[in-house]
Amino acid sequence: MKKRHEQKLVILSITALAILNVPFLLIFNHDGHVYGIPAFYFSIFSIWLVIILVSYIVLKRHYE
Repeated sequence: MKKRHEQKLVILSITALAILNVPFLLIFNHDGHVYGIPAFYFSIFSIWLVIILVSYIVLKRHYE
């Protein structure tokens, strides 16, 4: 793996750790709903999905 791709994945991991930390997630802890799903759970799973997609794109470019 190229050094550039490794650096992108490290930065993504550090960013994910910061975003999925409790103080940041408490911003979304309210009684609202998004498409019938509580906003807190929707935010956790949508952030998680974005992290997975970004890591997939970085790894896909590595193997091309």
